[in-house]
Amino acid sequence: MNSIIHLIKFNKKMVSKRILALTSLFCTFIAQAQFTDEVNSNRPGKSMMAFSVGKTIFQAESGVNYVAEKHNLLNYDAKGYNGELTLRYGFLKEELEIIGEIQYQKDNYSSYGVETSRSGIRNAIIGAKYLFYDPFKNYEEKPNLYSWKANHRFKWRQFIPALAGYAGISFNMDKKNYFGYGPALESSASPRAMVIAQNHFGTRWVLVTNIAYNKISTDYASIDYVVTLTRGINQNWSAFIENQGYNGKYYSDGIFRFGAAYLFNKDMQIDASLASNAKSTPSILYGGIGFTWRFVKNYQEVKMAKPGTQSKMDKKMDKKAEKNKRKDSVE
Repeated sequence: MNSIIHLIKFNKKMVSKRILALTSLFCTFIAQAQFTDEVNSNRPGKSMMAFSVGKTIFQAESGVNYVAEKHNLLNYDAKGYNGELTLRYGFLKEELEIIGEIQYQKDNYSSYGVETSRSGIRNAIIGAKYLFYDPFKNYEEKPNLYSWKANHRFKWRQFIPALAGYAGISFNMDKKNYFGYGPALESSASPRAMVIAQNHFGTRWVLVTNIAYNKISTDYASIDYVVTLTRGINQNWSAFIENQGYNGKYYSDGIFRFGAAYLFNKDMQIDASLASNAKSTPSILYGGIGFTWRFVKNYQEVKMAKPGTQSKMDKKMDKKAEKNKRKDSVE
């Protein structure tokens, strides 16, 4: 969530040539590389951003939530907490990351006067995400050194999203069907796929859209979505609102979530959020706090040529081709 905070470095009064030049170089680097100066966390929302953490970067995102659930028709209510942990690792390329997710829940379940203590792993997923398209890669917008208005005019290009794809496997560890909404036990493993779009509007707003097909080829298959709008408030604070939807055979719902995150330092973030739905079968209330940390010791900066320039290898090949051309003309 704080991946956008590093963009908020300059205000309207800073329009000198030096600042604009630095801004241009900085934005070019961000657009072409996955690694960011500040930690790039998906928390506290439930959407997944298109960009990865960066090659060799290890990142942990964790949270603890209070959970209150009540079903008017089935006459039950459950109150307790859940803990969630997501591990992300940039693998092989800047655009690729491996993601592992696990969620544990413990609560007290009450139905018709009978109370039961439940606990177990509610969710476990492993998958991979790859950035297929970055609209700002190999694109450089030259600043107007004489007009603040020209540099901040409306840009249609911001409606072109970065696009990523995700594929993973969900594992059902809830063998007693404590947390299932259907009559039968879910499959022990099922595939899931997702399309991810990410738009940057100006320097403060980011819109992330996830469309997922979960538990494919099972009776519990569902087409889900998450739409998250994040705004950077200042260099340390950001806030978000989010809508998450489920559309399955046994469970359909719409959950609204909002919260904020604080950048403790460039590699650590803390966050808080609140979520609720608009139905009573069941009604859901979540409130939680979280923490994100990344390990960057093994990261090596990716050197990328500016748009319109050549790499050292390209220059060597061009020189070699020119030399051979002259040699052939002499012969």
